[in-house]
Amino acid sequence: MLDETPDLDNPDYMLLRLGRRLRKRQGVLEGWWMYYRGRPPLPELPRNAEAAFLDFQRKARTNFCGLIANASVHRLLALGVTGPDGTPDDNAARWWQANRLDSRQKLVWRSSMARSVGYMLVGPHPTRVEESRRPSPLITAEHPSECIVEHHPETGEPHVGLKAYTNEIDGYGYARVYYDDRSFPYRTTQPCGHRLPWGPDSWEYDGEHDDGEPHDLGRLPLVEFARMPDLGEHPEPEFACVMDTQDRVNLGVLNRMAASRYSGFRQKWVRGHKFARKVDQATGIKVVEQPFTPGPNTVWVSEGENAQFGQLDATDLTGFLKEHESDVRDMLILSQTPAYYYASDLINISADTVAALDLMHVAKCREHIASFGEGLEDVMSLAAAQAGVTADYTEATVRWADPQYLSPAVMADAATKLSSIGYPLDVIAERLGETPQQVRRISSSAAAAKLLAASLLPANPAPTAGNVDDQGATGG
Repeated sequence: MLDETPDLDNPDYMLLRLGRRLRKRQGVLEGWWMYYRGRPPLPELPRNAEAAFLDFQRKARTNFCGLIANASVHRLLALGVTGPDGTPDDNAARWWQANRLDSRQKLVWRSSMARSVGYMLVGPHPTRVEESRRPSPLITAEHPSECIVEHHPETGEPHVGLKAYTNEIDGYGYARVYYDDRSFPYRTTQPCGHRLPWGPDSWEYDGEHDDGEPHDLGRLPLVEFARMPDLGEHPEPEFACVMDTQDRVNLGVLNRMAASRYSGFRQKWVRGHKFARKVDQATGIKVVEQPFTPGPNTVWVSEGENAQFGQLDATDLTGFLKEHESDVRDMLILSQTPAYYYASDLINISADTVAALDLMHVAKCREHIASFGEGLEDVMSLAAAQAGVTADYTEATVRWADPQYLSPAVMADAATKLSSIGYPLDVIAERLGETPQQVRRISSSAAAAKLLAASLLPANPAPTAGNVDDQGATGG
């Protein structure tokens, strides 16, 4: 039996507390993920029409939530880590490349945009070793349905973390409660499948020492990347403000599809025809026989002298289309997504117009960068502690690609003007979006080229028009 005494420093209590919070959150996370994947709830219809329109309901879903989330993910790219003075850090670059953060960072950003939060976990690498003979840092992207962090009630800083998952090989659930100086491993008392249990009798301590397994990282190794959390509020996905509008769009598409289908197979009418009647064998009730079945290879014929056939007018779909465009524009405006993602009537627009449409979206991405950059600094600090490097990475700078798109011609023109007023080449290269390592290479190559050019100059250059006076003597 685990000790359920409420205490943030009691790993038994924190296991159950965070585990139950994790289970409670999983349904919400899965709902957001279904919106991101373009599989929100089916539009509702009258009960007697649900079976007939079930296929329509599936086809009526249009995934704008995924577009809104990915529009921000595409603009978020951390290039690397430099020191406070902008000098590339060789250790950070090595850890960055060894853990493939150029690509794996996108997994965390996409999780934050689609599920409201993402995680990175730092620990010892099982095979690689540093020069100090300590294990190299292993940085992994973690799924938010398996991780959660508790913040200290007084400082607001991350205080306790939990990672819990099911081992598909043995079927048992495994969990680890993290503190800033030690961690506590647990295992379920019996195989549990994919749904982890969170009762006090469901888990047992799985460590060799009762006081946990110590580590010297100096901080919580589980780093949380929350998407724009407001004070006192839980974070939400990028499309949280437009979920109702997404439902409205899907319902409008369903109505338009229904009207379009019945316009393609217009409702027919007939009068002056005498219908035959027959007795239903199952109920004994007289019913009218229906000889007129629509189809491309059928001809309707009636022996009635005054029989007439006709069809109802087609439904005008213009109103449906205008309603759809209006709803989509609302979604883009509310989520601060550029309108040109839904081109509509935006044709042959200028670069200035694109920049104006991008303004709010770029501002939102810069806010993401400010928040996620702090998390990456924590990750690098943990990696340094794991590797035994004493450098302080809290003052490091995470270099990001500019979220605002500029054409190569505009960037080249800006670089030329910055150079003309005395900006150093390495600073210009940074503004052009080069990685810290590429900036160093550019600066080194430029310095080497200048040195080579200087070495090729003659010791006493011949007089030129610029250094000869009127009497033929060279100027001093």
